[in-house]
Amino acid sequence: MDFYSVLKSILSLVAGVGVFLIACTMMSNNLESLGSKRLKSMFTKASNSKLLGVGVGTVATAVIQSSSATTVMTIGFVNAGIMTLAQAATVIFGANIGTTITGQLVALGLLGGGNISTSVIFATLAGIGAFIMLFTKKDSWQKIGGMLAGFGMIFVGLSIMSDSMEAFAQDESVKSFLAIFTNPFLLVFIGAILTGIIQSSSVMTSMAITMVVTGLISLNQGIYITMGANVGTCITAIIAGIASNRNAKRASMIHLIFNVSGVVLFLLIGLFMRLGGIDFGTIFDAMFPGAPQIQLAMFHTIFNVITVLIVLPLTNLLVKLVTKIIPDKKETLQLEKPHLCFVDDNMLATPPIAVLQTKNEILNMAKIAQENFNLSCKIIQTLDYSELEKFKANERELNYINKELVEYIVKLIKCELSEGDSNFLSGAIKTISDLERIGDYAENIIEYAENLSSAGMKFSDKAIKEIDELNRLIAELYHNVINAYENGDIAARDRAFVIEERVDEVTDQMGKNHISRLSEGLCKPEVGAQYLTLSGDVERIADHYINIVQTVGK
Repeated sequence: MDFYSVLKSILSLVAGVGVFLIACTMMSNNLESLGSKRLKSMFTKASNSKLLGVGVGTVATAVIQSSSATTVMTIGFVNAGIMTLAQAATVIFGANIGTTITGQLVALGLLGGGNISTSVIFATLAGIGAFIMLFTKKDSWQKIGGMLAGFGMIFVGLSIMSDSMEAFAQDESVKSFLAIFTNPFLLVFIGAILTGIIQSSSVMTSMAITMVVTGLISLNQGIYITMGANVGTCITAIIAGIASNRNAKRASMIHLIFNVSGVVLFLLIGLFMRLGGIDFGTIFDAMFPGAPQIQLAMFHTIFNVITVLIVLPLTNLLVKLVTKIIPDKKETLQLEKPHLCFVDDNMLATPPIAVLQTKNEILNMAKIAQENFNLSCKIIQTLDYSELEKFKANERELNYINKELVEYIVKLIKCELSEGDSNFLSGAIKTISDLERIGDYAENIIEYAENLSSAGMKFSDKAIKEIDELNRLIAELYHNVINAYENGDIAARDRAFVIEERVDEVTDQMGKNHISRLSEGLCKPEVGAQYLTLSGDVERIADHYINIVQTVGK
């Protein structure tokens, strides 16, 4: 090959890898958006059943087309306390099986002879998907078109890579140079390093399959490079675990130990087989004769399935091992600090899941805000401050969530989202502000209680009874608002509007009752001022809840 031919082949290879990566991202993002609710449902079902956890990891990765994304998302769930370490381990095991789907698709695309290959047939889906995206405005069809376009582009990238490697394969000097690399450990190392650089074991495996098919490397070389890709893919999870809590670090450690253990086991098996004069290449060539793409893809699948079958019964021991490697520390004070319970930066890798978790975080914030309102009413009625520290801790939590969750949403908005998710997040920022204001009004009520205590005064029994009624109405309003917001219950939304009108009526009546008590000498003006201001604050709390429920059904 002359210089220009080499340069052309290298540029074509880079272009093919680029198209392949973009296609995988495009397909997975649209698949995530279409199946986000099902994905979330699957992850919540990854309970104590080990096989179910493996199944969840397998299916999720097959959909997302990235074991790294599934693992990082799992680490995010562990970091947020949604998933236990044992549950996360089984999902991570399943992710390794799910990632082999890409290799099988690539092998399928490289099948066929004659004038039209399977790859060309699948590549036509890129055009079909593009036309769907061009001629439809409906969001769901846009996502279907994007998924088909991404799927087809995978084979476009694969075809470009294949053509560039065929050019290299025709040069005997290149083949002779690559033939030098026969040491299994060196090949595993090369596979791990290259995967770490491109951050995708799927791309590395696909490249290895293409190289084997074009005759650039032998099947045995491709097998060990693919094994190395399983180690290199751990880098993404390790990076995600570094910035997370102790349990999330353990999850990334489980991923590393699991993948390295499988590679070590198969390296040892390979060494013993070489003593008998055979190798993995010989075995898989005999199993699937004349189809090198199928041979390597099937090795990749069998390798991961066998590793999972061996390690799965040892899950609890593996959890104990990583707990000893990364031991617990005294974190009593750390646990008392405000924190986000449902979202984590690692979840940004899968935006639809991150959006669903953001909603859960908002619901948690609403629960804290309502709890503080209840506490404030109790304190001002009884002037008992035994739960004041709990109130202050809740207020710190609300302020923290208000700041951190908005910053998280800003990051999430920059990701590729469906129109529905984008609209939800736009409204979510306003909802967070409304909840923070509810907390502020509850804090005002505590100040009124302190003013009463300082002056040696308190509310009359009739005033306390009226506050009880107001507290009951706000509780009823809260439950309907949350039901509507969480489940899209339109009937609950409509009931919330009725209750809010009742709150307005009660607060108006409270003002009239106060004037009556003043004229009868049953209430002092100083106490009345605190009372009227309280009723006004509660009316505004109801308004903020109505602001939230108005986002339902839009």
